[in-house]
Amino acid sequence: MKSQEAAIRITSKLGLMYPYLDQARVRQAIEGILYDYDVNTKCTALAVLDNMDDMILLYLATKKTEGLSDITLKSYGRTLGRFSYSMRQNVEDITTMDVRVYLANYAKTGVKTTTIATHTDILRGFFAWLEYEEYISKSPMRKIKTIKIEKRLRDALTKEEFETLRTGAKTLRQKALLETLYSTGCRLEEVEQMKKQDIDWQKLQVKVVGKGNKQRIVYINATCQVHLRKYLMSRLDDCDAVFVTERKPVKFLGRRAIQKEVDKIMEQSGIKKNVYPHLIRHTAATHWLNSGMDITFVKEILGHEELGTTEIYARISNQEVEHAYRKYS
Repeated sequence: MKSQEAAIRITSKLGLMYPYLDQARVRQAIEGILYDYDVNTKCTALAVLDNMDDMILLYLATKKTEGLSDITLKSYGRTLGRFSYSMRQNVEDITTMDVRVYLANYAKTGVKTTTIATHTDILRGFFAWLEYEEYISKSPMRKIKTIKIEKRLRDALTKEEFETLRTGAKTLRQKALLETLYSTGCRLEEVEQMKKQDIDWQKLQVKVVGKGNKQRIVYINATCQVHLRKYLMSRLDDCDAVFVTERKPVKFLGRRAIQKEVDKIMEQSGIKKNVYPHLIRHTAATHWLNSGMDITFVKEILGHEELGTTEIYARISNQEVEHAYRKYS
């Protein structure tokens, strides 16, 4: 067994025992120790790792060290765990037909086409990794076609609708939370992990950690600054988090709690649309683009890897078209 492979396996096992372990640093330390040793095994790597669950753990541990978020890793784990339970055979024995039958049976359960597409993509990534690492000779996913899903975004809130939504924010925390989501365009998990020390009040910017543990700078406007300061000054706790629970012990406000706060704001405002954190992010991006912000700047603020992702937000609403027509006709 290669030293690197041994390090990954040890790290994955420790990660299961100690969920909050910094696996990247542990793996680096183990690899450093094993560098001066010849690591051998009594049998071939495939024989040692013929259990699919072991393969999945090894794959997830590798992806963890590559910087994938915990949310993404959990999604991968659930999908691959379901697949493993259905297959009950060694990875090198799985054929393209096995995968097709599995996906067809899964589709019969009534799940959405988007779910099947996501499932397929995760399996494709898993088997591609197995092939690259030479655990299998050829991926059974090579002949499985990618399911094309038309990307449809729900309509962003108009500026009038967002003003209506603002009326539903009653508490200091609700006002600060809504304005932060809108001003920064951050993802839900990015707002959850925000820390007070990451706010630069002079430059009106916040350092956040996005997908792949990549840091970027987002910005807060004057309205957000006012409400955020009021909320933080009202607190008596010493928690580092920007948004915290109201009940003791005070801790980071979790994703579900943030979603519930947005639900409350929506209900209290009386707005007819279904509002959720990602729609507010979409709304912010749409408003920036409609106001003339360069799309490359929007891409950087949102933390998108590809410009094509940002371009989805670049659709001009019918109201904007009508407004332009009335103005110039």
